[in-house]
Amino acid sequence: MIIRQQYMQQIRDFIDTPVIKIITGMRRCGKSVLLELTKQELLNRNVTSENIIMINFESLRYERLKDYKALYNAIMDKAEKLFGKIYILLDEIQEVANWEEAINSFRVDLDCDIYITGSNARLLSSELATLLAGRYVEIKIFPLTFKEYLQFAASNPAEAKFSQQEHFRNYLRFGGLPGIHQMKWDSVRIYQYLTDIYNSVLLKDVISRNSIRDTALLERIIVYLMDNIGNTFSAKTISDFLKSQGRKLSIETVYNYLKALESAFLIYKVNRFDLKGKRILETQEKYYLADLGIRHAVLGYRDNDIAGLLENVIYNELTCRGFETNIGKQGVTEIDFIANKRDTRLYLQICYVLTPENTEREFYPLETINDNYEKLVLTTDTLLDINRHGIRQKNIIDFLLDK
Repeated sequence: MIIRQQYMQQIRDFIDTPVIKIITGMRRCGKSVLLELTKQELLNRNVTSENIIMINFESLRYERLKDYKALYNAIMDKAEKLFGKIYILLDEIQEVANWEEAINSFRVDLDCDIYITGSNARLLSSELATLLAGRYVEIKIFPLTFKEYLQFAASNPAEAKFSQQEHFRNYLRFGGLPGIHQMKWDSVRIYQYLTDIYNSVLLKDVISRNSIRDTALLERIIVYLMDNIGNTFSAKTISDFLKSQGRKLSIETVYNYLKALESAFLIYKVNRFDLKGKRILETQEKYYLADLGIRHAVLGYRDNDIAGLLENVIYNELTCRGFETNIGKQGVTEIDFIANKRDTRLYLQICYVLTPENTEREFYPLETINDNYEKLVLTTDTLLDINRHGIRQKNIIDFLLDK
């Protein structure tokens, strides 16, 4: 197992603290491995294996424990025979009905340290917040960043021969789910693997969990989102598009479907921010995908989508780095990303290649911003080194590999 240090360090910071560690993220992005690494970390700290109770609810072995009372009784029975602190590690906890009741009781009844994973954002619902308010910390896991992708690719002999540029092309095509690096490097096999993940997420985390009956309509919405990466639109836009195809769907239903897809960590909604009015705008947002490989498994890869794909990669990178990101509106111009983290702000324009015809268009929106935060134009160019009024052009790969 390759250690993703960014996440393991967060785990280490909270070991033996009185908060419940809730690890969230889409299926197959690495939550179960992180839980295994947490177990190994505990063993390295001289915790006895008997005092570590680990359950994966995707296994039929634990089918009988998918009721919170059964889970509570089973763990309490085992804990009574043990001495010292108990470490409870529960994978895919959303499979347990009313699981938060059991977790809260463990916290009260045992000297324990609790770690749980889940593939749905509704783990952090209002009900959980009420029961465990102030007693949990969320650790968000994402598909691989490009820097992590290179680390995983180096462990696969079939990929080790590729150059950095070739790795980046593969990253755009196949995405960042860790499992793709465990197979022979063949696009048919990889896309089949990604298709299976997509179907699993759709069935388990979207359709079943939200009792969606019209699955064909849901898939049409997903295809529309995937086909419009980098474009601004709204729930009304989708509703109007479906009506033009002879399918009536209310704006509220579209909104509910989008929320279901967000909750399953398949997509991210990005709002527009008006720099002049200093407010979030409620219309014409953008949606990006958690993993581009899944998009191409569904739609196929198309070179003419490159501008939107690059935006998606940069958005995901900013999210992994802990930034809150919006689209910027500056008068009549648009800034691709305004990224904020505590007292830091970063303005970014994303462009495939700079030409004499588009250079003014890419730099001008950033030049109209009157503050001293860093402003960058990110491109795939490797020979350019443009600096206009303190606004720099930078290669996308160099940005992704920055510390």
